[in-house]
Order: sequence, then structure tokens, then C-alpha cells
Amino acid sequence: MDLKGKRVVVTGGAGFIGSHIVDQLLAEEEVAEVVVFDNFCRGKRDNLAGALKDPRCKVVEGDLLYQDLLERTIQGADVVFHLAALWLLHCYEYPRSAFKVNIEGTFNVLDACVRHGVKKLVYSSSASVYGNAVSLPMNEDHPLNNRNFYGATKVASEQMCRAFNDRYGLDYVGLRYMNVYGARQAYGGAYTEVIMKMLERLDQGLGPVVYGDGSQTYDFVYVTDVARANLCAAKSDVSDDFFNVGTGVPTSIKQLAEMLLKVKGVDLPITYNPQGRTFVTRRVGGTEKARRLLGFEAKLDLEAGLRGVVQWWDAARRPAVSSGSGHA
Repeated sequence: MDLKGKRVVVTGGAGFIGSHIVDQLLAEEEVAEVVVFDNFCRGKRDNLAGALKDPRCKVVEGDLLYQDLLERTIQGADVVFHLAALWLLHCYEYPRSAFKVNIEGTFNVLDACVRHGVKKLVYSSSASVYGNAVSLPMNEDHPLNNRNFYGATKVASEQMCRAFNDRYGLDYVGLRYMNVYGARQAYGGAYTEVIMKMLERLDQGLGPVVYGDGSQTYDFVYVTDVARANLCAAKSDVSDDFFNVGTGVPTSIKQLAEMLLKVKGVDLPITYNPQGRTFVTRRVGGTEKARRLLGFEAKLDLEAGLRGVVQWWDAARRPAVSSGSGHA
């Protein structure tokens, strides 16, 4: 789809990933309007500081469960990027809220898209649908072995996307994110927050903490690559399909800690503590399908991405280090 002259809505557009999608949409000079729909529970207005300088960017403060406001926002939209959701640990603690926001809220978005003739929906799913890896890399045919509430909401929402396509012809693409990290990242993710916690310790002159032996292996993908994958999905002719968004490169938590020390230029010992509850210990995505059908391939390797994180982190916390925390 050509985005020229299009009106676009981004639910969760003030969040970690959503705000980067907003930035990249506004970099497309021919996009007519970008509307951020966010309740600012996790999203931050600061994330939109640059975007709001562009008169094409509008903000609607609202919740997915406010059906009237959601419908009025989506009315007249050509494309909707749906990112707003509760994250893994919140879903674990509050499963009923997970159902209301992630499942009922997604139904409300899908229903509004159908009612108002939206041409394409790009849905932010998660590699959580796969659970722990049966085989690596995990391609899109990997079994859906999820065992937690967050992943369950994503499986359910994926199935609703398929049902709305079959029943009403709604065009959509679903994206299954691996472990997203980068500038504007907040605490609260089950895996990627480890980078933020390590950086905070390094600021205190302490070495990073690794839980277990550090052999847990994940696929870390930088947030601007993830945002670009969303635009690739919107512009593509593909519909009614799901794609991994990752690098396909396995990185252990031990390797992550070592690389962060290297990027920061400090020599501090890594502390190994007993491993507590973890949801998965192996997750690396196959990338061939997204490359072939969406034309998407991650550009930043982990070291380059961590340099970007450190640069953002240092700038955001200057002149004084605070204890405040900053998706998905």
C-alpha cells in the first residue's frame, strides 16, 4: 500500500515501539496525518516530543475499552497500527486485566476497523506465542507452545485477526517481535529490561547481575528495525499472515553483559545469582519469511544497537543520575 495521502492511527503510539513507528511515519513526507491513540499508562508524552513538532501528528488520550472514542479516532483512517497492550509481567499479575485490555481491546480495534473501512491493520503480536523453543531458529510454523497469560492474549488476538479476515475481509499483517530493545525503553519487560537494569548498575560503579549461568539465549532486535518492519508490513501487498521480527542471531545473557561492558568501556565483574522464575530460556526467530515477503531485514547488530542505547541512556540521565524508570 502506498502511504501517500493516508490517515494513520497508532494505538499505543506514545510507547516504546509505537513512538518510533510514529517517527518513521512522519519521515514519510507524503503521509497526511498520524494519530496517536494512547492512555499514557505506559506511554510517555516525552516519547512524542519530536513528533509533535510536526502539525500532521495528533494525540487522542483514550483507552481501548472506550469504544466510542476509539471508533471516532479510527473513523476515516486508512491504516491502523495496533500496539496498545498490557505487557507480560502485568498480565501475569492481573490476568483479568490482560483479558480485558489485550483481548477485548483488540476485538474493539478490529471491530472499529471493519465498521470504518480501514484498508489495513498491522497487529503487534509477540514471539511469546511460541513459548520455549522446540527447535532453533523458530520459524513461523513453530508450534504455539505458550504457557502464560500474556502469550495467551496474543494467540487469541492472532486468531481474532484471522477470523475478522475470514468473516469481513479485513486485511491485516501480524508481527511476532523477538526481544526488542533500544532508546525510550521502559522498565517492565520480562527480558529486555535486563539491559536497563545492567546500565543502572554500571552507573553506580557496579558490575551487571546475571541470573542463572547466563546461557539463556534470545534474539535481540533494535527498536528502529522493529518500527521499520511495521512500515514494510503496511506497504506490502501481503495480508492474512504472520511474520517474525528479529535478527535470527542468538545471544546469551552472559554475552549481552560482556558486550555492554565493552560498549561502556568499563572493566567490572559479572555477578551470577540464582535464577528465579523465567518464562522462556531459548528464543531465536527465523527471518527468511519476512525478508522474502515483506522485504524486511534487521540492519543493526547487537553491538551497534547497544551503542545507540548507551548514547540515549547517558543523554537522558544527564546531568544527574536519578532512580526513576523510563515496551513489547
